[in-house]
Amino acid sequence: MKIHTSETLATMTPQKALQFLKEGNERFVNNLKLNRNLLEQVQYYKHGQHPFAIVLSCMDSRTSAELIFDQGLGDIFSLRIAGNILNDDIIGSMEYACSVVGSKLIMILGHSKCGASQGACAGKKVGKLTQLLAKLDVSIEEVRYEKPGCSQTDPEFVEAVTQHNIHHSMDEILLRSDVLRDLYEKGKIGFVAAYHHLDTGEVEFLFENMPKENVEEECCLAY
Repeated sequence: MKIHTSETLATMTPQKALQFLKEGNERFVNNLKLNRNLLEQVQYYKHGQHPFAIVLSCMDSRTSAELIFDQGLGDIFSLRIAGNILNDDIIGSMEYACSVVGSKLIMILGHSKCGASQGACAGKKVGKLTQLLAKLDVSIEEVRYEKPGCSQTDPEFVEAVTQHNIHHSMDEILLRSDVLRDLYEKGKIGFVAAYHHLDTGEVEFLFENMPKENVEEECCLAY
């Protein structure tokens, strides 16, 4: 069982943080989860936390990031909201994770058979949920352009919207956050778009936007 400390977090790279998540999902899929002493982790982290990554995922009960990446208490920040949609509060939480705590990786994690995508594609309107689902309209319009004539309720259309939304959210973070863009340009953090297959538990890593390693050192050598 690995305990993350301020020292290990300070020396960790975004690439290594991603490797931890990939290895964790491989353990999950093969039912080989680590034997953790969670009470020990409770005691160790009672005075502070050192999560190496932040995962924005859907609120779907089958997509708990700690479980599907085989992580323990204090290992990752987990943001969960229907459709893994993005808003300013979520971006602010990411800024806290990376600029204050020192997390190295931001993951946008969508999943198959997403109810939010299905509802948005079907034009569902229910109270405040209507406003949330409207955030998927950009992806719906893009997929409608890419798949002319395809019904919006067709499973293929819905899955395409889900995947487009993952990529769109990842791009939007860098556009909307000066803080995170600065950390990325300095080589401090990386981004990854991922897709969780509910039928197998496997996480497919769609796109990795990782900084060059040792960016600051290279800049120093230039002078």
